[in-house]
Amino acid sequence: MNNQFNILVIGVNGQVGSEIKELSSNYDYNFLFTTSKELDITEHKKVKEFIKENNIKTIINCGAYTGVDKAEDEKELANDINHLAVKNLAILSNEFGIKLIHISTDYVFDGENFKPYTEDDITNPNGIYGQTKLDGENAMISINPLNSIIIRTSWVYSSFGNNFVKTMLRLGKEKDELGVIFDQVGTPTYARDLAKTILDILPNIKNDKTEIYNYSNKGVLSWYDFAKEIMRMAKLDCIINPIETKDYPTPAKRPHYSLLNKSKIKQEFHITIPYWKDSLDECLKVMGERK
Repeated sequence: MNNQFNILVIGVNGQVGSEIKELSSNYDYNFLFTTSKELDITEHKKVKEFIKENNIKTIINCGAYTGVDKAEDEKELANDINHLAVKNLAILSNEFGIKLIHISTDYVFDGENFKPYTEDDITNPNGIYGQTKLDGENAMISINPLNSIIIRTSWVYSSFGNNFVKTMLRLGKEKDELGVIFDQVGTPTYARDLAKTILDILPNIKNDKTEIYNYSNKGVLSWYDFAKEIMRMAKLDCIINPIETKDYPTPAKRPHYSLLNKSKIKQEFHITIPYWKDSLDECLKVMGERK
């Protein structure tokens, strides 16, 4: 086993963490998977001891506070996990020469763009969740551990955890019709595609300053389009009606446009990114829902 790849995967119960675990046997790396109960990444001393004891060479941080609406009320908790914990990991990565891969979000943008966001576009989060994720990014950039990257992604779904695809499948079986937002545009990300990309590019991450990359599946659609395709593929008779964001108020404002430009990650790591429909098809097969 290559000692260079003693990899700590934080947040194994999340969607991306679960998919990394699922794929882990395909790679000649030595993985350690932890949950927040097993390793509280906000506790500097405990994380430091864990790193030393297990000779960790790479950290993949899939841990996050992802409750976009709840974050508006739980500001401190969101900040602890999305900002201070990332700062903590960056400090320790710097100290021990660890490669750090951190997953961030399209919510660092305000969604007012008219063309796909590049990694260099100006950030302007709409709510607490996006702000705490951006604060985590900025902490990591200023500490600047060697060979470390931030991957911004959007609309993540998987056969694991709670997500839009699972919600639509459940509601599609329970209801005759549903209203789904049509004026928010972006691209879904199948967590397995992102997990595979992370594991594939790992050996080739070599940089002096923390780099940001965008990753989602290919294509452009609204939540309405996404829901329609889920129903079609799963052969559910539920009618999907388009509704506007203003008709479905939420505590946190969502970006209306969250399309990410993936040119940088494709060019630098020579990867191919699957089309969103192909990945949805794949996920529904895994779930046994593809009819």
